[in-house]
Amino acid sequence: MRRALLVGIDDYPGSPLRGCVADATTLAELLRTHDNGDPNFYCKTLLAPGEAVTQEKVLENVEKLLNQPADVALFYFSGHGTVNNLGGFLVTQDAKKYNAGVAMRDVLTQARTSPVKEIIIILDCCHSGFFGSIPEIDNSAVLREGISVLTASRDSEVALEANGSGVFTSLVYDALHGGAADISGNVTIAGVYTYADQALGAWDQRPLFKAHVACFTPLRKCTPSIAPEVLRQLGKYFSKPIYQYPLDPSYEPTDPSATPEHTAIFAHLQKYRAARLLEPVGTEHMYYAAIESKPCRLTALGRFYWHLIKANRI
Repeated sequence: MRRALLVGIDDYPGSPLRGCVADATTLAELLRTHDNGDPNFYCKTLLAPGEAVTQEKVLENVEKLLNQPADVALFYFSGHGTVNNLGGFLVTQDAKKYNAGVAMRDVLTQARTSPVKEIIIILDCCHSGFFGSIPEIDNSAVLREGISVLTASRDSEVALEANGSGVFTSLVYDALHGGAADISGNVTIAGVYTYADQALGAWDQRPLFKAHVACFTPLRKCTPSIAPEVLRQLGKYFSKPIYQYPLDPSYEPTDPSATPEHTAIFAHLQKYRAARLLEPVGTEHMYYAAIESKPCRLTALGRFYWHLIKANRI
């Protein structure tokens, strides 16, 4: 069971936003299925305008998200965020001077006591980096194992909108849509952070990633760059990770000596080359490696996947 709660608030009295509802809606649509159409997260949205998104309503739904066992639970918030001498807050529509909304600490406390195996919290709001940053005396703000937090900015920074969408959420969406997928098509929260980190420059808002996990569960499965059955053949072609696979002109389809068996293998080797799993030895191109009877070998990434294949993990 995989559940997701996505909150988007544009309708703030006196300080409206423009892209939060659209961001929560499009992200929910993406998370509902994997690339191949298989079900992924059961998503619920709280959107304003559309309904009153109050402190009580958000807390009530966070509790529903986290108080029942599940494999993965995801909480996403897009709206205003603030920090004051009482702590950090996810600002709701009913915010007041001394009650700004949902306390970040309250969300984290719920997560710490939750029976859900893995919890992902994604915040696209100003000062979101405050979340989980200051352990209290009773350790109620410390991440327990299984919790990952991804925020749009440091606790001292604002989170920007551009072209009707949050800059950070646009990157999260693209990452989940395949930009952060590994060779097998899996997108993890760590991959999403890496994608956003590399896309934002030194003068941009700085996303933060905090986690206490033993392993990363894929958030979404995209179309793999190499089909699993083709990828597994890598362990057949290379008997050892340091093995150099010999090539000759019979592997190159345009050569008169080409054979169907060898050209079929060469097509797989070309896919590995495109995915940076192998490289030709003594030349830059696989074509010349075949024509000049030079071998190819696994890269460091290729050796990593070779070990996964041999361990029956792919």
